[in-house]
Amino acid sequence: MMYVMRPMRLEDIPQVVQIDRDSFPTPWSAKTYQFELANRNTSQLVVVEARENTDTSPDGLRAMWQRLRGIQVNGQLAGYGGCWLIAGEAHISTIAVHPNFRGKGLGELLLAGMLQRSIHRGGEYSVLEVRESNTLAQNLYHKYEYQVNGRRKGYYRDNGEDALLMEARPLDSGYHERLKQRLAALRERVPYIDKFSE
Repeated sequence: MMYVMRPMRLEDIPQVVQIDRDSFPTPWSAKTYQFELANRNTSQLVVVEARENTDTSPDGLRAMWQRLRGIQVNGQLAGYGGCWLIAGEAHISTIAVHPNFRGKGLGELLLAGMLQRSIHRGGEYSVLEVRESNTLAQNLYHKYEYQVNGRRKGYYRDNGEDALLMEARPLDSGYHERLKQRLAALRERVPYIDKFSE
């Protein structure tokens, strides 16, 4: 399996909405994603597409030929993420991975890709909210140097759970070098093509 990290497109929205529904108790609507895609100055949306890299069937060869000619061929979306970049702040708004693709490092790939793109576009620091009970996500964020710096009481509407506010600061040249090292290590575990962050 090969993964392609690329900007989200309008035709991705149905799959993104389904992953959202499978991942969160209060998912975003299709209209929200349409709005975000229309605001590309501040909103950076990314998907990871799963592609078979050994498909030699006539359909697989046709798809490969179409890709070589620049014709878009969508595979199954394995995950998506969103980031708002405003006045130097890179706010990670959402990350989700399809249930069939969890545990493969794709959430980390999405986070790292959004951070790298943010740095290339002038991001100076990054913030996010995470459920207090979501220790798995918190561990990933700590790996990328986020620290808890606050709490939003009753932030999550479905159950009134608190959100922890986390921040990675600064996204300077030293952080960028460490990020590139993490991406290189990630590439050893996850075969991917990056059409988003650079």
